Amino acid sequence: MNDHPNALPDLGRRRLIKSAGVGAVLGTIGLLGGNPLAFAQSGRKIKIGFVSPQTGPLAPFGEADKFVIEGIRDALKAGIAIGGKAHPVDIIVKNSESNPNKAGDAAANLILKDKVDLMLVSSTPETTNPVSDQCELNGVPCISTVAPWQPWFFTRGGKPDKGFEWTYHFFWGLEDVIAVFTNMWKSAQTNRSVGGLFPNDGDGNAWGDKQRGFPPVLAKEGFKLTDPGRFQNLTADFSAQIAAFKKENVEVVTGVVIPPDMKTFWTQARQQGFRPKIVSVGKALLFPTAVEAMGDLGDGLSTEVWWTPVHPFKSSLTGASAAKLAESYESATRKQWTQPLGFSHALFEVAVDVLKRAKNIDDKASIRDAIAATHLDTIVGPLDWGKGPVKNVAKTPLVGGQWVKGKKYKYELAIVNNQTAPGIPTSAALKLMA
Repeated sequence: MNDHPNALPDLGRRRLIKSAGVGAVLGTIGLLGGNPLAFAQSGRKIKIGFVSPQTGPLAPFGEADKFVIEGIRDALKAGIAIGGKAHPVDIIVKNSESNPNKAGDAAANLILKDKVDLMLVSSTPETTNPVSDQCELNGVPCISTVAPWQPWFFTRGGKPDKGFEWTYHFFWGLEDVIAVFTNMWKSAQTNRSVGGLFPNDGDGNAWGDKQRGFPPVLAKEGFKLTDPGRFQNLTADFSAQIAAFKKENVEVVTGVVIPPDMKTFWTQARQQGFRPKIVSVGKALLFPTAVEAMGDLGDGLSTEVWWTPVHPFKSSLTGASAAKLAESYESATRKQWTQPLGFSHALFEVAVDVLKRAKNIDDKASIRDAIAATHLDTIVGPLDWGKGPVKNVAKTPLVGGQWVKGKKYKYELAIVNNQTAPGIPTSAALKLMA
């Protein structure tokens, strides 16, 4: 017998390892299956905080979170193997209620009351930014996603050469969505007159920014932009914007609005006889439920596409392909897959990978350093914080899609342009709206 307190029983040692130590075995088996971790010494509980909008106007972003959390909890039921110990994991979920102040409060409670080791946050600058700010203030490592990197980075005062100390982000940027949209528009015949819908929020101010947003790039690409100015979310009357677009003979509408505002604008546009040839809008047109809510007016609307079942990636945590994850979601929820599904799952892929690589999970700086050193192939693509475009940001691929009449569902999202990410297959060409 080996009397060392950390030793495996002799029978387990002979069956599981011959020339490798406990750490190597656990590093190989990691966290799935359960049985091998039963041999490991028990470690302290690891607490992961997660904040997203599960109610309110941004709720479609959090629609898949419950499914993802349940799956991750099941995958981690045996704990995470770190340094030869099996650490149980507690995922503490908070709802931002689509409110930046409540998002910040939720993060503060997770940090000060729950004492989380690692913070995860998803969906729009109104959620990611206040949570990230709380983590930066309190010295807690944080990983965020589902917000273009510029409104996450620059709005928080980020400097490209300095960045942040505790907060890290992965997603695409304005340069990507602008390229995707203009590539789609250039594939069809229009007069290149574009109308912009940019609300007075983090995304709207970033997309409409005269230096870093759409205006300078559209001018360079030969498009004329009509920007009627900022408006408040949940606006009830878009007559002023519609009148401005009609006056300038706008044939392409773009912007970044919440789902209720898109429905209001598009319904009023048709009522007032405004019929552009292309409508490519971010945020609102990401979700099948939002497009279905427009009835027959949803056909032909286009948007950016961050993730679909045909994306050629798989989970580093479960091995599931993008197609399998979407299929499992639809089977469990009886709902159509939705783009945030992949990114919500990827957050936890990164979290587990980071925690397993951290040299000391009791040292938050060690967890932070593990985030910065990440090189991981995830279900949303490869992530590498060492490649920029600025410190603390890792980019993911983006393509263009259009909602078309579906076979299984009322509308289905077809990828119509992949010039920015040729590895993601297209299924149709952009069609002009009727």
